[in-house]
Amino acid sequence: MEPNSAVRSKSAGAVFDGIAVVAKAATAAVLAFLVILVCGEAFLRSAFNHSLGFAEEVTGYCVVMLTFFGAALALRGGTLFQVQFLFDRLPKSAAAWIMRGFALGALVICLALMVKTNDLMLSSLSRGKFAATVLRTPLWIPQLLMPAGFALIGVFLVEQLLLTFDRFKR
Repeated sequence: MEPNSAVRSKSAGAVFDGIAVVAKAATAAVLAFLVILVCGEAFLRSAFNHSLGFAEEVTGYCVVMLTFFGAALALRGGTLFQVQFLFDRLPKSAAAWIMRGFALGALVICLALMVKTNDLMLSSLSRGKFAATVLRTPLWIPQLLMPAGFALIGVFLVEQLLLTFDRFKR
């Protein structure tokens, strides 16, 4: 049996499916943009000894977004690290309770991090802070990626929690 094969096909409903579609589309768009930007920067540097100047800053923002959204999608897809051989040996009810505990604990941590990173973003917004870079990006814009990423992870943690109950399995 392929590890986590049963988890990959599970969904707790159309709302979660819709959120996943939007997250996948955003992730794909940012990844495509990142590849074009990095390849363009490499070409300009090697062919014309010229740099865009802002590429490093923007790629950093893209990597942050891809990290958070990728982690959320991996959680939903059941491809995050899990000690599957232990779960396979447990009775279904015990495995469900362990998963509930994990989901609830992770959700509490995720919510705390979402609140803290949102506070950081709001602080930067209210104080009008800008990055000391070529683009002079208002810091709240890239900082918004963190609470958004934690929120997305939180949504899929809620889905994982719901999937431990039989009535939510489709």
